[in-house]
Amino acid sequence: MALSRIQKAQIAADAVNADKLDAILPVDIADGTITTTHINASAAIAATKCALVASATTDTTNASNISSGTIPTARLDTGTTAGKLIVLDGSAKIPALDGSQVTAIAAGNVGSGTIPNARLDTGTTAGKIVILDGSGKLPAVDGSLLTGVVGGTKSSSDPTISTNPSGGVGTEWHNTTSGEMYICTDATAGANVWTNVGAGTGDVAPYSWGGGRAVWAGGYAGWPNHTNVIDYVTISTPGNATDFGDLTRNIHGAPGVSNGSRGVFGGGDYTNVLEYITIGSTGNSTDFGDITVGRGYPASCSDGTKGTFGGGTPSGGGQTNVIDYITVASTGNAADFGDLTVARYSASGCSNGTRGCMGGGYAAGGKNEIDYITMATTGNAVDFGDLTRTAYYPGALDNGVRGLWAGGSEPTIRNTIDYVTIATTGNAVDFGDATAANREKAGCSDGSRGVWGGSGASTNLIDYVTIATTGNAIDFGDLTVARASAGAVSGD
Repeated sequence: MALSRIQKAQIAADAVNADKLDAILPVDIADGTITTTHINASAAIAATKCALVASATTDTTNASNISSGTIPTARLDTGTTAGKLIVLDGSAKIPALDGSQVTAIAAGNVGSGTIPNARLDTGTTAGKIVILDGSGKLPAVDGSLLTGVVGGTKSSSDPTISTNPSGGVGTEWHNTTSGEMYICTDATAGANVWTNVGAGTGDVAPYSWGGGRAVWAGGYAGWPNHTNVIDYVTISTPGNATDFGDLTRNIHGAPGVSNGSRGVFGGGDYTNVLEYITIGSTGNSTDFGDITVGRGYPASCSDGTKGTFGGGTPSGGGQTNVIDYITVASTGNAADFGDLTVARYSASGCSNGTRGCMGGGYAAGGKNEIDYITMATTGNAVDFGDLTRTAYYPGALDNGVRGLWAGGSEPTIRNTIDYVTIATTGNAVDFGDATAANREKAGCSDGSRGVWGGSGASTNLIDYVTIATTGNAIDFGDLTVARASAGAVSGD
């Protein structure tokens, strides 16, 4: 017979234990299934009356009583808010939460990915990481401790070929007067090249179409006596000329072009002949090729690579506007370059290496027009400006910056010297006076001093000027043979 109720008062202290319970109502109470339904609420068995009670569900357990196994995360108080335990996500990563108080993370433990700039301590004050701006440039910071930086130079004038910047290639130069900027692209000592990268024009480069030796070739020595004489001087040293050699023919009105080592004389006496010399070595000339149109008295100029011949008078008389060119270093025939703005002969030319100018000349009277071409690009000439007067048979020379024209007929023979800054179009300005009124002078330069030799009166006079400084010409010495309308080149 099963007991349905045992009064608490009927159970002596410590009288009920597991063994006793096992023997009571084994059918009614299965193993491990005593629940509150089996115990009267008003007469429950006190904990002190049980020595051992086994249960499948325990609401509270002392951590010291857990000696083995694993507590499921479902039984833990997890989350990402205050006081919660963190559970790694499905990729074994810490979920998104505030890590501002995490310390001592070793850089070696950051194995991939990119730390956003927002997580870095950036700024422009001490101890900060500097971030480049939207143009990839450093923000305004103190760079006084930087080393190895190629700095720019500010000056009221342009650099020169002998500036020799300590920073070498890449050095910047700012002309605070003109606003133009240059970059050194060749730092060879004494032969710097400064490329104009500003709004202006004209590079600063060695005087590659001239040099220290001036050479005069041909001419007429008292009409109609033509000569083949070639003579020379050292431009830096005033004195009389010395014999160099002979042209292949007696000729006059054949101007010259140079690349600094080779001189080429073209046309003359209505012919198309080109012949050349090696300026640094005395000797006779050699055939070079032919110009496109046989003619006398063309104007000529060079950039150190190309040599151009413009205008002239052909064998049938009159004038031509043809401009043709050669590559000075390579023998061969000339090719068409373009046309002058006005057909004329007895003009004279100069260059700054970028732009070639041809000024003066004759076409039904003296002309004062100055034309210019861009040496690197074939095409027709463009108006540059005017000389201070009409002049045919003036003699021109340059230093790579200024171009000078001396003498000429208007028809009155003059001693006037004009000049222009070749990089800037405009009218010529008075420079000074030659030592005597004359025409048919042939000029050349070493880049500093300009010399003219001969004249229409078949004199042997050589004048010189310092090109960078206006003023009157000074006597230099004498040619070996008095003559006019020679061709002139310079080089080394």
